[in-house]
Amino acid sequence: MLFASLLEIASISAVLPFLGVLTSPEKVFEYELVQPLVQFFEITTPRQLILPVTFIFISAIILAGIIRLLLLYTMLKMAQLTGSDLSNNIYRRTLYQDYSTHVKRNSSAVINGIISKTDAVVGGVITPIIFLISSCILLIGIMVALFAIDIIISLSVFIGFGLIYIGVYVYTKSFLKENSKSIAEESTIRIKSLQEGLGGIRDVLIDGTQEFYCRIFKNADLSMRRASANNRFIAASPKYVVEAVGVTLIAILAFVLVQSSDGLDVIPILGALALGAQKLFPLLQQSYASISAMKGAKSSFEDVIDLLEQELPDFIAESNSSPVDFKKSIEIKNLSFQYSKESPQVLKNVNFTINKGETIGFIGETGSGKSTLLDILMRLFPPSSGNLLVDNQVIDHNNYRQWQMHIAHVPQSIYLFDSTIEENIAFGVSKELIDHERVRKVSEYAQISDMIDSLKDGYLTFVGERGVRLSGGQRQRIGIARALYKKADVLILDEATSALDSKTEKMVIKALEGLETNMTILIIAHRLSTLKNCNKIFSLSENKNIRIVNYEEIKNG
Repeated sequence: MLFASLLEIASISAVLPFLGVLTSPEKVFEYELVQPLVQFFEITTPRQLILPVTFIFISAIILAGIIRLLLLYTMLKMAQLTGSDLSNNIYRRTLYQDYSTHVKRNSSAVINGIISKTDAVVGGVITPIIFLISSCILLIGIMVALFAIDIIISLSVFIGFGLIYIGVYVYTKSFLKENSKSIAEESTIRIKSLQEGLGGIRDVLIDGTQEFYCRIFKNADLSMRRASANNRFIAASPKYVVEAVGVTLIAILAFVLVQSSDGLDVIPILGALALGAQKLFPLLQQSYASISAMKGAKSSFEDVIDLLEQELPDFIAESNSSPVDFKKSIEIKNLSFQYSKESPQVLKNVNFTINKGETIGFIGETGSGKSTLLDILMRLFPPSSGNLLVDNQVIDHNNYRQWQMHIAHVPQSIYLFDSTIEENIAFGVSKELIDHERVRKVSEYAQISDMIDSLKDGYLTFVGERGVRLSGGQRQRIGIARALYKKADVLILDEATSALDSKTEKMVIKALEGLETNMTILIIAHRLSTLKNCNKIFSLSENKNIRIVNYEEIKNG
């Protein structure tokens, strides 16, 4: 920026000798500052000065242009790389938030913050700040050159145009603020409409609610784009006023100077002032546009800052963290839970012990807290009161990640990403690091290996977005295989066999029973037969307590 500013001074200053040698080469030939040039090129007549001075002037202009291009490329690249840092930082901080934080949020707002609002900050804050600094440095250089030519005229022009921009900004800043809020809010609604419409496409098609989601999207998109267009108009409009006023002033100045002196004498001065003004106007416009853009992106900037201020858990700094010891038992002691202070208790004063290697079943009416209890056992939710203990060690915010290293979870609804079956089983493992033999082994345990082998591409078959190309039972068996691939010693099945037929479910359960004897299995099942071989069955009652029952007892009602 500093180098570009110096070159702008040189290019404007070069106008004076260039136009002077074209109009009055004899006068220029006599200047003391020109003598080194005369001696270097061995010039003997005034007209011989025209070629070297023209060459110097053109060189200064071309070099200044090249540097400005390099500066523009560097500034834009720097802004985008900064935006990449912001997006990655926000995404990382968001993924590391605890489960209770995620369930309170709308994912549309988070996705919008990571993508759209970060882009808005790059275009509306980071880039304008860089361009504003650059404009200020270049403005200083140009003004130094213009002051050297005529300080009174230059200062008058600069102050006059500056006041125009300040007046426009003061008048429009309230509009920029309102438009900023509208852009931030409507962009979130727009993404929310897309997620809900496409995410629930089966129900949308069946219910014929396409126009409902199209209307929500259209209204949000139209409002956002109108606000964006208004902000861009406010940022760009002063340019045309200032250009018209500037050309008018230069024309008046030329008339006055020509009337008061020899026309040839004022041409170099007018040329230098005109070139300076031509470079000055865009920089003033750029400075104003940068400030307007920052004002227009204020709401998005505040949302991005909120996401950047999410705290990261302490365990990230522990590069060699190892699982907590689990050799004896898991204990729930005097545990109660409610989702918020205003909501009713889901669990109340619960106590039980699970020995390592046991298979435990959980039953209870819908809403009795079975899934919530398993979420607490996995330390997705912290207890409202009481403790979760593993081998008599309390699991809290300091060591919950070390406890989760023991756990593999199979939910009722399996999330599959649009990739191969193999990559979905080895979830979160880089393609080149996948243990192919283990993938096949856990697929056999999950009773899905025969189906995979029957496919044309086998384990390299793509499952489609959210596993849409597979049946519900196939998705659940891949989910079970995924859990087994993790080599965990605590397997949690939250109605994980609900989409399987009775025969397949029995085969899966039998295969699980054949796993390592030290694996602890916790099962919520919708079929009582699934719990037949459990060591214990915990029944959750309406009064939020837990009692131990046996299979025959629940079978006979």
